Amino acid sequence: MASARKVLIMGAAGRDFHNFNCVYRNNDAFRVVAFTATQIPDIAGRKYPAELAGRLYPDGIPIHDEADTVRLVREHGVDDVVFAYSDVSNQYVMERAARANAAGANFVLLGSRDTMLVSKKPVIGVCAVRTGSGKSQTSRFVAGVLRAMGRKVAVVRHPMPYGDLAKQAVQRFATFDDLAAHDCTIEEREEYEPHVEKGSVVFAGVDYHAILKAAEAEADVILWDGGNNDLPFYKPSLFVTVADPLRPGHERTYHPGAANFLAADVIVINKVDSADAAGLDAVRRSAAELNPGAAVVEAASEITTDQPAAIRGKKVLVVEDGPTLTHGGMHIGAGWVLATREGAGEIVDARPYAVGSIRDTYTKYPHVQTILPAMGYSERQVRELEQTIAAVPADVIVVGTPIDLGRLVRDARPMVRVRYELKQVAGPALEGLVARVV
Repeated sequence: MASARKVLIMGAAGRDFHNFNCVYRNNDAFRVVAFTATQIPDIAGRKYPAELAGRLYPDGIPIHDEADTVRLVREHGVDDVVFAYSDVSNQYVMERAARANAAGANFVLLGSRDTMLVSKKPVIGVCAVRTGSGKSQTSRFVAGVLRAMGRKVAVVRHPMPYGDLAKQAVQRFATFDDLAAHDCTIEEREEYEPHVEKGSVVFAGVDYHAILKAAEAEADVILWDGGNNDLPFYKPSLFVTVADPLRPGHERTYHPGAANFLAADVIVINKVDSADAAGLDAVRRSAAELNPGAAVVEAASEITTDQPAAIRGKKVLVVEDGPTLTHGGMHIGAGWVLATREGAGEIVDARPYAVGSIRDTYTKYPHVQTILPAMGYSERQVRELEQTIAAVPADVIVVGTPIDLGRLVRDARPMVRVRYELKQVAGPALEGLVARVV
């Protein structure tokens, strides 16, 4: 340990832990002095537990706020700062690199060879250029294709371990009761619940080596459902990347979405029904120039509700998927699109009524206007979301987040649930592309 290289891992309670488990756990050549945390509230101040950290870390590994990075590099004589989170611009990454280099450390981005685990089963990897591109609906579409083929599918979801990390090492979700038993946050439910609702079993957690073994034990095919715009943790047999023509150019300039775009076997250009011609043409050019060997599929994001009459002419509060609005950078979502299309009389600005951490979210992400991000990383934040919703003077709540929000938030007013699914409109059939590798 005395001669080991000192490492600091910059993360957001996901990719950072996976990189540690793949490269640094039980590796005498390195000593990880700390993790840092950002994007996700209430992670800093905790520890990566000894039960998961391995024999070199009997006391676990501390997690600090990312603002402490330079201080930690200098105090510990850190050799390597490892950047390990996603959905940030290339400019953002290099600004962190400059700070690490100025403090004397190397700046490291681990690649797929060291961090993609190899499965015994076929793996369909579904990732994206940015959060909010339509990755989740693409994953649901692929899962449906596999079930229709008679395959047993294990959906393995990118990590969102916001509770007791040791208890969350391996999680399995097959019913709504499983979601409650694991005290899932709103963010976790947004990703797990739609799969469970359609009959898929979902695995998630912290230790993706152990998760892979569990998924392989009961499935014919592994479906990697990526988070943010991160790279897959498992080596795909078919690599599908979803691009967003509402944010043209981000397939070139966001980390690590650009790597997903370059590595893809299939590029799904989603939202062709709502993007303008310039945005579509820009993403098509990027695909042709950067990844000419990829199959290009074009798709619409089909937005529906079974209660359109409840919206027309009414004062509406729109609640949208939180990460899509916050670090995803979007200012609208499916709920806003549907409320506008169905003739809402007014979309009420939620900002004046926000309380606690919800108010802080608007301050941190000033591009989020009028609509309410469904923030719920903790029970306290869920209750603050509930209080904010209760205070907004609206007739109807339009729920654009992909869960039944009424399971977690009580309100006497109608909640109109918005659903959105992938509808292919051009290019080779995604069903056929999946069938080739299964």
